[in-house]
Amino acid sequence: KLATDFPSEDIFLVTTSPVIKAVTNFKQVSKTLEEFDVEEQPSSLLEKRYPNIKVIQSGVKQLKSSEHKIFTEDGKEYIYEKLCLCAGAKPKLICDGNPYVLGIRDTDSAQAFQKNLAQAERIVVVGNGGIALELVYEIQGCEVIWAIKDKAIGNTFFDAGAAEFLIPKLSAEKRETPIECKRTKYTMEGSEEKERPTAASDKLGSALGPDWHEGLHLKGTKEFSHKVHIETLCEVKKIHLQQEFLQLQRTSLTFPKEDKNVEPDEVLWPVYVELTNGKIYGCDFIVSATGVVPNVKPFIDGNNFAVGDDGGLKVDEHMRTSLPDIYAAGDVCTAAWEPSPVWHQMRLWTQARQMGWYAGKCMVADTLGESIEMDFSFELFAHVTKFFNYKVVVLGKYNAQGLGLDHELMLRCTKGQEYVKVVMQNGRMMGAVLIGETDLEETFENLILNQMDLSAYGEDLLNPDIDIEDYFD
Repeated sequence: KLATDFPSEDIFLVTTSPVIKAVTNFKQVSKTLEEFDVEEQPSSLLEKRYPNIKVIQSGVKQLKSSEHKIFTEDGKEYIYEKLCLCAGAKPKLICDGNPYVLGIRDTDSAQAFQKNLAQAERIVVVGNGGIALELVYEIQGCEVIWAIKDKAIGNTFFDAGAAEFLIPKLSAEKRETPIECKRTKYTMEGSEEKERPTAASDKLGSALGPDWHEGLHLKGTKEFSHKVHIETLCEVKKIHLQQEFLQLQRTSLTFPKEDKNVEPDEVLWPVYVELTNGKIYGCDFIVSATGVVPNVKPFIDGNNFAVGDDGGLKVDEHMRTSLPDIYAAGDVCTAAWEPSPVWHQMRLWTQARQMGWYAGKCMVADTLGESIEMDFSFELFAHVTKFFNYKVVVLGKYNAQGLGLDHELMLRCTKGQEYVKVVMQNGRMMGAVLIGETDLEETFENLILNQMDLSAYGEDLLNPDIDIEDYFD
């Protein structure tokens, strides 16, 4: 965005990664919903396309905001007129420095995971967001103990009803062939693979986009396809290495079989997970998929940034941080403006792309002294993704976020086919979850945006015999 609007200015992109994440196959699905692929490309492609961009491959060691300078890890310094921090977030690991605990957030960690899985007979997955959901569904030939702190799976994206709708997919033995994936393949350019420096474990790779597991061969050692056991309402209390566990003289459990008492496990595992519900399971390794924390460390020291409760750099409605000439966008920032009643921040690829583009627009406007309207993409929270091979669309306050008790839910569910939930408040639609090919996203998007009073329609709003799309067209 900056390169296009300021063709004669020098624009530096400072990144630790040898590749650039590019958005391709962008498709505007509706007013606020968008689908796109995230592709990794060599940085030379970007420099070719925009001659005024120079990519500096090095991490940032320090920011001196008072001097308008950044210092990179390779010992150089750069002076900026305007700076935008887009450093993303890093995985929130359940424990640091344990070789048996893997965090998944970027392409490098996904590859490490695949290597480990090839020898694994049982793993423990901790977490309940998008990555955990995808992972558990994709893994075959390996026992999975899935520990979640909520009552139902997928709590960040949907409610218990939607979880119940999806769960049969976990035990389905026959896997349907995946629908041809419209989004991305994450490869580190095959031809250059040999020369590509591998990211050291403390270096953050670039974040995974949707469909990150496509093209990764996620199969363990066993011959069955799915074997998932979910432990709900619990967290990890302690992780014991094999030696410590033997000294404890406690019993670990076998993989729970239906209708049978859980028996003590005779197998010796490399690592043991003790859960807050008192159960102990041995496994080959643990996947920590417990969300992310904004990656602000390199910028905070010596600079007086206003920081949000979630650890992100606070930004105003022009994506400006509290320090002059410094902007932030994506996972590293916290939206500190008064949001629209049906928008909230969530650390997702779609929002990162919108914020980045809008931050560029704001930097241009501020430089030229022009005024600028808040971008339309912040009017309504809208996200489209795929879970368990179903299309999933979430709109507005889809989980009644912040609505208190003053709301009602309407549901329509056809087992194995679709799940539709709308959140209503005072006769107006505030949010929706659509799973399956419902074709309702545009209609519902409009109904949430125009806040029309729908009380007169009552339950008929979701009546499958009434073509609601035509009705509100």
